[in-house]
Amino acid sequence: MIKIPDRKIILEDGKEYFGYAFGAKEEKILEIVFNTSMVGYQEILSYPSYTDQAVVMTYPLIGNYGMAKDDYETRTPTIGALIVREYNGEPSNFRSEETLSEVMKKYGISGVCGVDTRKLNRSIRDHGSRKALLTSFDTPLEEGLKKLREYTPPKDAVSRVSCKTAYEECAINYKYHVAAIDCGVKRNIVRSLTKRDCRVTVLPWNTTAKEIIKLSPDGIFISNGPGDPADVPETIETIRNLTGKYPIFGICLGHQIISLAYGAKTYKLKFGHRGANHPVKDLESGKIEITSQNHSYAVDKDSVSGTKLEITHVNLLDGTVEGVKCKEDRVFSVQYHPESAPGPQDSAHLFDRFVKMMEETAENAEKN
Repeated sequence: MIKIPDRKIILEDGKEYFGYAFGAKEEKILEIVFNTSMVGYQEILSYPSYTDQAVVMTYPLIGNYGMAKDDYETRTPTIGALIVREYNGEPSNFRSEETLSEVMKKYGISGVCGVDTRKLNRSIRDHGSRKALLTSFDTPLEEGLKKLREYTPPKDAVSRVSCKTAYEECAINYKYHVAAIDCGVKRNIVRSLTKRDCRVTVLPWNTTAKEIIKLSPDGIFISNGPGDPADVPETIETIRNLTGKYPIFGICLGHQIISLAYGAKTYKLKFGHRGANHPVKDLESGKIEITSQNHSYAVDKDSVSGTKLEITHVNLLDGTVEGVKCKEDRVFSVQYHPESAPGPQDSAHLFDRFVKMMEETAENAEKN
C-alpha cells in the first residue's frame, strides 16, 4: 500500500518538498537551516539557539535511541521544527523514556519525515538559509508563497528563551561566584561551571551592569542564544559597562555580544555553522580543535582591528573569527561550544581558563 504524503515544505523560491508528519502538526513559518551532526538530536531539539528555526538533519536516521530526561539542554524546548529523512518511532535504548515524536507533540514542535533531505540541504548550502512554510500537503503553492512574503521574522527570541527571574546552581563548597547572563543558556554550560567549584547565578538577558555589580561576582559569563546579536542592545550595553571590572567569558552569542561591546561588527552567514565537526585553529597554541557549533552570525574580521580585541581562533573551513580576547580587561570569548553537547571534549579547557582568571584576580586583589 502506497502511503500518501500529508505534509510539505514550501521555500521562498517556490520549491516544494513533500513528506509525512510526526510530532506536532502545526503550520509554521521558520528559518530553515541544516545540522551535520550524526548524533545528538535530543540536544539539538532542546537547544535554545534553534528558536524560530526548522532544522534539517543531514544524517538520515533520527529517533533511534529515543529521549532521556538527563539529556535535555533546556527544560522547555523552543526549536520550531525538525525535518528528517527517516524517523524511527521505536527506539532501542535502555535509557529511553519517550519517543522523539511524543516529546515534539508535547512542546508543539512540528516534524516532517520522508523528505529528500540531501536535495533540501544542497539547496540550503547553495542558496542560503531562508524562510520556509511547513504546512498541509494540500495547501496551494500560491497561498503558501503569499504567507511567506507577508511574514516578518520576530526579533525577540532571546527575551523568550531567557529566564524570567534569577536562579542559582551551586557546587558544594564553591570557590567562585559567576554571574551568568542567560540569552538561552544550555544546561551543560552551567554544569561545566559548577563542576569547577563555581556558584552560578543565572540572570535574565536584560539584567543591568548596576544590578550585576551588586551581586559582587568573581566573574561574568555571557551565554549562547538565538537570533541576531544586534537585537539585544541592552546586553551589549551591560557588557560594555562591565569590561575591565571582572573576568568575562562568552560563548557563541556571548562571543558576538562581547565583540559588539568593544566596537566590532557582526554579519549574517550564508547558511551558518551547525554541526559537531568544525575545525578551529587556536592561533596562540597552534592546535586545531574539532568543535561543536550552532550560529547564523559571525564577527567581521576587519572590524576587530580597530578595537582593543585580538583574534585568537579562526575557522579552518571559511576563515571566520572563532575567538577573541582583551588581555588588559581579562575578557575572552569563542564562537563554538566548549561544553560540547553534542560534540567532542577538546575545548573544555576554556572553562578552566576562566576559573584561572578568577583565581588570579582574587589573588591580586588580596595583595593590593
